[in-house]
Amino acid sequence: MPLWLDRYPLVLASKSDIRGKILAAAGLRFAIRPAQIDERAVEARAGVGDSLAVASLLARTKADAVAASMPGHIVLGADQTLALGDERFSKPANRADAARQLRALRGKTHVLSSALALVRDGEVLFTCAESARLTMRDFADRFLDLYLDLAGASASASVGAYQLEGIGIHLFERVEGDYFTILGLPLLPLLAYLRAEGFVDG
Repeated sequence: MPLWLDRYPLVLASKSDIRGKILAAAGLRFAIRPAQIDERAVEARAGVGDSLAVASLLARTKADAVAASMPGHIVLGADQTLALGDERFSKPANRADAARQLRALRGKTHVLSSALALVRDGEVLFTCAESARLTMRDFADRFLDLYLDLAGASASASVGAYQLEGIGIHLFERVEGDYFTILGLPLLPLLAYLRAEGFVDG
């Protein structure tokens, strides 16, 4: 008997490879339909609000956009923001931008905020937002260059220019928070909701 019990598969409104891997590892039946939204415009509309609020707005906007064209489906929107004090970071545009972000973050503690929203037929079923605190070690420029060589294109695939589940772990001296939240999808609250509502066997 499958874990996923709804008539239609869950729809992930994200092109994030790691979010897809998380859902697959959890045994959920899902499809991927990346949302076509202007994330920077959504962030600008959010103004100077805290990073949790911005992540929540992005997640909701993604879910709404995809749900509008997929009636009956439960659509999962998710997003993540990074804040160092009052400064918010976006995905680096290239290697030089990744190096700039990492120089700004090294030796300091930043906050990763991850949010999700479940939407079906215009109705918000569930939202969740959580944060984690990560402290980068004060690595030398020599290591920064080595890291960027080893990380390659993946350095520009995530905000902060790192992926904790890969070579990026070498950048850190302390991590405080839920692992799945750090990866960009607060999985345990999501599964708890899906079980409680009968979408997942449990």
